[in-house]
Amino acid sequence: MKISIINYGAGNIKSIQFAFKRLGYNAELTNNLEEIIKADKIIFPGVGEASSAMKMLKASGLDTLIPELKQPVLGICLGMQLMCNYTEEGETNGLGIFNTNVKRFPDTVKVPHMGWNTVKNLKTDLFKNIKDNDYMYLVHSFYAEHCEQAIATSSYALEYACALRKDNFYGVQFHPEKSSIAGEKLLQNFLDL
Repeated sequence: MKISIINYGAGNIKSIQFAFKRLGYNAELTNNLEEIIKADKIIFPGVGEASSAMKMLKASGLDTLIPELKQPVLGICLGMQLMCNYTEEGETNGLGIFNTNVKRFPDTVKVPHMGWNTVKNLKTDLFKNIKDNDYMYLVHSFYAEHCEQAIATSSYALEYACALRKDNFYGVQFHPEKSSIAGEKLLQNFLDL
């Protein structure tokens, strides 16, 4: 199985590579559009600031390629947020894959929201053998608004979509590569799709 991790300069990329290695797979970092198109599974990671990340995607042509991909794609953290319509971070238009917007947590709570939190309302085979209220690891100041494409929710000041799905596109706000056994299950489930 050919797994490509999109390398566009925003990232926690090495920890994702190590997570796949623990599962027995080699995941290659690439920003080569032809290599990404050939992959069986694609990881769209991201740590950083949305407007800068979107500039990097546009500079490499990834902003037009990603929405056209036909194989399973998993956006992680900022990767998921960039797959939404719009984010308040840097007032940035996203890729428009998920029909929701990304907002900053209210000033009444500390940001970033960092640490372990439960995920619930789990839907689709991405969460096979993962239970409601299992813990995942999160680090974020912005959240995707709840919408019809939500396949999991979490709460911090309010309930928000912590996982999204549309067709072959999946997104998770949490970091499965840092989420112990439940996170590893999710990555294996993604590979099994």
